Amino acid sequence: MTEKIGVAVGLGEVLWDLLPQGKQLGGAPANFAYMAALLGHRGVVASSAGRDALGDELRRRLVELGLDASFLQLDAAHPTGTVKVHLDAEGQPAYEITESVAWDFLEWTPSWRQLAATAGVICFGSLAQRSLQSRAAIQEFLAAAPQPFSGSGLRIFDVNLRQQFFSADVLSESLRLANVAKLNDMELPVVMRELGLSFDNEAASAERLRRAFGLTLVCVTRGSKGSLLVSDGERDEHPGFPVRVVDSVGAGDAFTAALAHHLLRGSSLRATNEAANRMGAWVASESGATPPPDSDVIKLVLAPERA
Repeated sequence: MTEKIGVAVGLGEVLWDLLPQGKQLGGAPANFAYMAALLGHRGVVASSAGRDALGDELRRRLVELGLDASFLQLDAAHPTGTVKVHLDAEGQPAYEITESVAWDFLEWTPSWRQLAATAGVICFGSLAQRSLQSRAAIQEFLAAAPQPFSGSGLRIFDVNLRQQFFSADVLSESLRLANVAKLNDMELPVVMRELGLSFDNEAASAERLRRAFGLTLVCVTRGSKGSLLVSDGERDEHPGFPVRVVDSVGAGDAFTAALAHHLLRGSSLRATNEAANRMGAWVASESGATPPPDSDVIKLVLAPERA
């Protein structure tokens, strides 16, 4: 394992993905924290699990994966989150997300305040904000973190639209609390419509979104077809890496972790896009969102060829 090089917080949902082949740790923030840890960061999961058998197992699994589980809240009143994952013939997932689970009742605590103050990067999404209580806790956490424009903090809003669990208010408030937005090519027109912004082509729309919320970067992922990065006065497109897809669960979260790693280092957009696509493609070629590390892939992600 490489030396720890900064705190990377996955803020929001943690759960068990109930896949056809069995259950695996999931939730975009937890997946992000794991992938960030593989790249040398101190990966921390800020979420909640039930005081039940699944919660006990989830906490053990976080530790097994090398993650800091000390900021995982335990909820005696609500169960650990689960999601039924259905895969189509191409390995693309559809989700049935259980409601009224522990991560719907996140609490803003003194320990979370301390964590927020030390966070080098925070990744959060829209799903965990489906409840008012968790939404308030997430926004408190982000407000207590290093300011994103001070050069000391990176806040990534990984949109992750799921079912009906989003609103224009959640999207706009989250974008205002972030300095990087990541969304896929299917989500971009939905987000633009929800926010009352016009959508035409991806590049122009991403730039429009960036300017509207004062973002440093907007990332649009395109599945197997790569991604588009748009910053102030610069853009980069990557065609993606061809792989045999086992399932794409967690591939976007792996992409986000590599994106964050290189943004923190001031890497070029070109190198950042290369690394993020490689990390995402690797996870898509594996089963589940938290596969065992592949040292060859990690080396290439840390030192991308496309400089």
